[in-house]
Amino acid sequence: MKQPLISVITICYNSEACIEGTIRSVLAQDYPHIDYVIIDGGSKDRTLDIVARYRDRLGYFVSEPDEGISDAFNKGIAAAKGDLIVMINSDDILLPGALASVARAYDGCTDVYRGNVIVANADTDYRGREVPSMRFPLAPLTIRCAHQGTFITPDAYRRYGLYDKKFRYMMDYDLLTRFYQRGATFKYVDADIAEFRLGGVSGAWSYRKRYDIMHVVTNNGGSRLRAVWYYIYMVSFDLTKRLVIALFGINALKRLHYGRLKGKQSAATPSEKA
Repeated sequence: MKQPLISVITICYNSEACIEGTIRSVLAQDYPHIDYVIIDGGSKDRTLDIVARYRDRLGYFVSEPDEGISDAFNKGIAAAKGDLIVMINSDDILLPGALASVARAYDGCTDVYRGNVIVANADTDYRGREVPSMRFPLAPLTIRCAHQGTFITPDAYRRYGLYDKKFRYMMDYDLLTRFYQRGATFKYVDADIAEFRLGGVSGAWSYRKRYDIMHVVTNNGGSRLRAVWYYIYMVSFDLTKRLVIALFGINALKRLHYGRLKGKQSAATPSEKA
């Protein structure tokens, strides 16, 4: 099997504080077949100056207003030339050896490859490992769908669709549920792929995600009654999580969910399960 060309897509907007670390983590990979795409939403800070330093090593770059995260993802997919496509946003880090690990797992017939993501709190010493979900039933009690460890073929996007631009928060969950429900094939890559830093839209209150939560269910064959039940469950679960954080701190919650890691993790060797 040939080594795949891997397209890494970074979307950003006013990301001068973190984007250079993301770019360096991609360009430092010990894997030769990289197509690096950066989609900027029209930054007004120094983001474009930073990107300009690396312009000659990018496969594609554009800076223009967009309609949100899903739209930016879709622009990146349209520009990508790779056999596999992964989203590494401007506050994420691609771990050493990540792309080589995925390339070893590549078989030319699987639609979606999923590896581990390290969850990190920049304000504390907490680090945990998210082992990805490989099944996406409707309205699950828990799910792990971090896009940072998810590599998808262009053919799968053509067959099952792109990101839904109406989603503002749970676009990854909707996409993977749609793929799974329509018969896409998934393969687990037993390696640590990326570091995800806590914060951003993922931390928004669940009651603000009403459209996303309900339409993940109804868009993929579930009833409206099931969607309403799932919305109530997600809001209740969110309240419980926030109560735990208020009483014991966010690190205590993340230890319950992911466990705890010590020291730096690398994708160069297989990881143990959390």
